[in-house]
Amino acid sequence: MQIQKHKAKKSLGQNFLKSNLALKKIVEAGEISPDDTILEIGPGKGALTEKLLEKSDHVIAIEKDNALFNFLNEKFEKEIKEKKLILLNEDILKFSITNYELRIKDYKIIANIPYNITGAILKKFLANKNQPERMILMVQNEVAKRIMGKDGESILSISVKAYGNPKIIMKVPARYFSPAPKVDSAVIAIKNISKKNFTLLETPSSFGHSPLAGGEKFEEKFWEIVRAGFAHKRKKLSSNLKNYLGNACVLELGNKRAEELSLEDWLELVKNAEN
Repeated sequence: MQIQKHKAKKSLGQNFLKSNLALKKIVEAGEISPDDTILEIGPGKGALTEKLLEKSDHVIAIEKDNALFNFLNEKFEKEIKEKKLILLNEDILKFSITNYELRIKDYKIIANIPYNITGAILKKFLANKNQPERMILMVQNEVAKRIMGKDGESILSISVKAYGNPKIIMKVPARYFSPAPKVDSAVIAIKNISKKNFTLLETPSSFGHSPLAGGEKFEEKFWEIVRAGFAHKRKKLSSNLKNYLGNACVLELGNKRAEELSLEDWLELVKNAEN
């Protein structure tokens, strides 16, 4: 198998995990049962895939790199024939969840993801109608710390916490990868993924009509307000959100800056915002 000489492609964010300890921690965080469906993004040379197949009989692995895809087809020929593994040569950002009957709460994402598309992957699956039950991801250590930071420190932190409960499982030094990246990494778990923060806002409000199914209107308004609030971080929200502020409660929050607000504050803004 010539793939052992495969040169990692920077354009695809390839860094292959070689630490058995890190692999063990990732799998443990997944709390995998044989009936669980696991979606793996960027399996690379299949180190994590092997561990996942030891726990689950339903693994879907998506590999964009053609050479690695061919290698994985050969390496896991038996598991593919037994239908324990579905191997796809696709771009994860173009992958259709519904094509493989990945229903809401019906699957887990466990992956050492390409770091250059971390934000896009989080957005695609956390905001999707068919959300996973949990996500166990290897990300850059700095990104993990931003996610775990104070709510208002970044849109990234709010983006994750609006949908689930993040936790850092372990820090992973750069030397645990081949080739070694320039920065350390971390395994992060996002559990209890749901859209309850938006469905809980389904009460008669200043939108002027009955509650909306699934809280979709509130979810859309939430991101509209958050983006506007962070547009000019040094300005007070009363300036950034002048098109949304409507009552005394919201005006009180408007005297603060975006980084001072908690997730609950942002949800309060959404609940009381003018249409």
